[in-house]
Amino acid sequence: MNDESGKPATRRPLRSSDWFSNEARSDMTAVYLERFMNYGLTPEELRSGRPIIGIAQSGSDLSPCNRVHLQLASRIRDGIRDAGGIAMEFPVHPIFENCRRPTAALDRTLAYLGPVEILNAYPLDGVVLTTGCDKTTPSQLMAAATVDLPAIVLSGGPMLDGWFEGERVGSGAVIWKSRKRLAAGEISEEEFLDAACASATSVGHCNTMGTASTMNAIAEALGMSLPGCAAIPAAYKERGQFAYETGRRIVGMVETNLKPSAILTREAFLDAIAVTAAIGGSTNAQPHITAMARHAGINLVVDDWRKAQDIPLLVNMQPAGKYLSEHFYRAGGVPAVMAELAAAGRLHGERMSVTGRSIAANIAGRHSTMPDVILPYAEPLAHNAGLVPMSGNLFDFALMKVSVISEQFRARYLAREGAEGIFEGRAIVFEGGDDYHHRINDPALAIDEDCILVMRGAGPIGWPGSAEVVNMQPPDALLKRGINSLPTLGDGRQSGTSDSPSIVHASPESAAGGGLAWLRTGDRLRIDLNTGRCDALLSDDEIAARKADLPPPVPGSNTPWEALYRAHVGPLSTGAVFEFAVKFQRISDTLPRHNH
Repeated sequence: MNDESGKPATRRPLRSSDWFSNEARSDMTAVYLERFMNYGLTPEELRSGRPIIGIAQSGSDLSPCNRVHLQLASRIRDGIRDAGGIAMEFPVHPIFENCRRPTAALDRTLAYLGPVEILNAYPLDGVVLTTGCDKTTPSQLMAAATVDLPAIVLSGGPMLDGWFEGERVGSGAVIWKSRKRLAAGEISEEEFLDAACASATSVGHCNTMGTASTMNAIAEALGMSLPGCAAIPAAYKERGQFAYETGRRIVGMVETNLKPSAILTREAFLDAIAVTAAIGGSTNAQPHITAMARHAGINLVVDDWRKAQDIPLLVNMQPAGKYLSEHFYRAGGVPAVMAELAAAGRLHGERMSVTGRSIAANIAGRHSTMPDVILPYAEPLAHNAGLVPMSGNLFDFALMKVSVISEQFRARYLAREGAEGIFEGRAIVFEGGDDYHHRINDPALAIDEDCILVMRGAGPIGWPGSAEVVNMQPPDALLKRGINSLPTLGDGRQSGTSDSPSIVHASPESAAGGGLAWLRTGDRLRIDLNTGRCDALLSDDEIAARKADLPPPVPGSNTPWEALYRAHVGPLSTGAVFEFAVKFQRISDTLPRHNH
């Protein structure tokens, strides 16, 4: 459809009601309007000029962490209706972190593509993005950035705190702890299962500062959620109240044409990196933030992560701390953390948010009500908590989460006099997760406390999708001696709920010919956190000779989607996005052609 000048017609400020009226196309007046009548809508509603708001429904039986949205959608609808809009709910591709094989990361792009097509192709003026578990948040924000219709995030909220045998048990975190106790012979398999089940207390996503809590905090930090939204437990009444207010607010955003492009600025993403450090956020934040930024037309570089390294850890929450989501919410949640950062001059307070006000206005007067849960910037739980970018002769980019370094780990590996922050070790290389599980207790490997466990074949191409398998636990013999953590390195990811200080996201990955492809068991590695270097201690000639060999073989694709994904995905360092897709931005500016 072209205007009088022959240029593509501008989609906005046309309303969705114009799709059914003479204002948009004189020859197609409401021809297919009747199909919306078959469940009870009236022609008057759709032709009234009232904004039509999509609700991107991520809840389903296959997505238990997001299932609360099946109930919350009714409160979103109430808010939309009371503000003068009309709601239309549609499904998005389900993602469940725990059970999706070969890995849920494979579906982040699939869950991104669906909303892009829906928001581009159907008569919607704005959208409420319902998020929760891990990949549902970045995938929907990636889509919102691509299309650039007014959009707002409603997260489903974390589960209530878990308790077992008088102690807090956080989702995910209890799994890693109990696996070590099981391997050390301290508990039985039944006790392991009891502890794991005790962490799943109610509707909602992980109640630790895993990737789910991290990404919903980031959505709020970006300015894409109402202030205070991210930390509200899913079972609390306030969650339904925020669903209602979110529904009301999206109508106001349509009225003022407030789009993601006005909110998702470079400053917003820099603040997201800062908040990730302050909350002890998941390493998975790096590819997700990078992916969202790229789809918004923002290029983040390694220095952007490096500049946030000195930000302190302010949130005392598992896996880096003690508490769980209920305490984080009651202590003030994300607004209290952002207020601390703003007071320290580490936030861009004047940028826009979905409220129509600045971030500074949103957090004015917010503060921590529990200073042992959200600590003052000057008296943090730990200093220099930002994710540490690394490089070397094995990879161009990787990350290490230093906020989870235990005192035991620091004393064993990072406190050598005259070489603080530097350690060396013998590499033990595993070809994926199955190889690790089959061989970790093999006496022939002679694994001791001076070894570094290496996982390859776990990246976006190699797995495919990139798997959370780098946080490998030591062999049973070491666990029984009280050695609970070894240095680990890999081209995959680790769970955001893990307390392992792994080096993750090594890019290029081994399947793409990265340095881990030529690394061998027995090679010596040197890791220097002071300079951000990780190197195999081999001569240039030896490395060149090894590079002549082909990368280790990877399993074949099992589905058409796996093959398509592998053909187009980029590395974790640049967000693991479809490289051809990032050029599509603000596509709502052009009205698609009619289909009849």
